[in-house]
Amino acid sequence: MSELRGTVLEKSPPPAGDGAGGDGGSDGGQRRFWSARRVPAGVLALVTLVIAGAFLYDIVAVRAGRAGMSWRRELARQLAERPLDDVWVLTGAAVAAALGLWLFLLAVTPGLRSLLPMRRSHPDVRAGLDRDAAATVLRDRAVEVAGVQSVRVRVGRARADVRAESHFRELGDVRADMTAVLEDAVEGLGLARPPRLSLRVRRPGKKGR
Repeated sequence: MSELRGTVLEKSPPPAGDGAGGDGGSDGGQRRFWSARRVPAGVLALVTLVIAGAFLYDIVAVRAGRAGMSWRRELARQLAERPLDDVWVLTGAAVAAALGLWLFLLAVTPGLRSLLPMRRSHPDVRAGLDRDAAATVLRDRAVEVAGVQSVRVRVGRARADVRAESHFRELGDVRADMTAVLEDAVEGLGLARPPRLSLRVRRPGKKGR
């Protein structure tokens, strides 16, 4: 395991076109990690089970000579009598379409936006670094620069926003030192697509404001 907290490792087949002697540090084919979608899948499975169980119970009851459940008879009557342009029919269709679109998007999108893919050092292993862990590393490196009083870091997929306050030294000197340190730190994270650095340095605000 990596020494950085928030690092995820998983076994995976080598990317298409990679040979045994290929460059494992290349960022080609490095895609985001796919979420297991356990919560949506569990909710969908539970709802489907409840609905299927209710209909199955009603069918068995009718086969056994008992009257069908009132809600099922009412539902069948409503579906047979209501026109297609009825507001409730249109509302139900819109809700069903929205749920279907949501499930489709969950199926075709990777999710796990908090994990940043890292460069591969081995063709059979994929690694990902959590954004908060990456932000912690950059913040720890930034506060080591002389003159820096406080630092806030937010790491996204494409950009790392760093906001620092300096209580002494010229702001230009502090900014130059922080730029060099943070660029080295970003490269040291080993990300497949290193985020672009956005740095702003200012003086602390006066107390009471």
